[in-house]
Amino acid sequence: MDGLGRRLRASLRLKRGHGGPSQNNPGEAVPEPERTQEQSLSSFAGGQHFFEYLLVVSLKKKRSGDDYEPTITYQFPKRENLLRGQQEEEERLLKAIPLFCFPDGNEWATLTDYPRETFSFVLTNVDGSRKIGYCRRLLPAGPGPRLPKVYCIISCIGCFGLFSKILDEVEKRHQISMAVIYPFMQGLREAAFPAPGKTVTLKSFIPDSGTEFISLTRPLDSHLEHVDFSALLHCLHFEQIIQIFASAVLERKIIFLAEGLSTLSQCIHAAAALLYPFSWAHTYIPVVPESLLATVCCPTPFM
Repeated sequence: MDGLGRRLRASLRLKRGHGGPSQNNPGEAVPEPERTQEQSLSSFAGGQHFFEYLLVVSLKKKRSGDDYEPTITYQFPKRENLLRGQQEEEERLLKAIPLFCFPDGNEWATLTDYPRETFSFVLTNVDGSRKIGYCRRLLPAGPGPRLPKVYCIISCIGCFGLFSKILDEVEKRHQISMAVIYPFMQGLREAAFPAPGKTVTLKSFIPDSGTEFISLTRPLDSHLEHVDFSALLHCLHFEQIIQIFASAVLERKIIFLAEGLSTLSQCIHAAAALLYPFSWAHTYIPVVPESLLATVCCPTPFM
């Protein structure tokens, strides 16, 4: 086992795979690179709110230079009358999120074609609580060259397949009007997160289509419901997966490289799940923004 672990030191390169359901601060931002993977993301029995925020993050040109910076252009809900401490915490959170929606830097150009990507990132607060960002990055509808944007749902619940379906509904409504998103997300926010094996049905009205009923079912097996192993099995050979497992057990430093955020996100979550029923207890950052690449110089184990 130790011999296998030594064979994986710096990085494993993943070949590009097909994006699917996914399944994660600079300066003063409260969300830090993960120091622990303290609890299974799927430990919620049900009854909690689905999400905390729905955000749209767009690229805006900087005042100086030709680079772009990611900026939140839509937020639901808008929270008011917060206490000073709560407001400061929200500001730090919202400041950090755009970097994880566009982790691959600010050197973008307008495009006429861009493959849709679904991925996730994880933020850990100083108190150890965890928030997950479920993202859908795509090129908005319209004529001519355009810049991609990201729909991002922030939640403390781990269930990537279910949130991918929610992002499908958000994307469909955004193509009609931002105003159509509000009643759907308001209904979702008022609904309780289902227990394992249970279903929540939402009623939503779409112009020109009428009333739709949307069923969201939580998998019966709540232990690994946040993991999709297909991307890992597609991208790596069996021997390489055994090397990853051995390196994780021996608490090595493991870096994943991928051409697509969807592939990267799915594979690293699946790799961490290989340890089940145990969990990865060290630094855990599924998607590392360019500005946080110094994290790989950390002397402690990380994934």
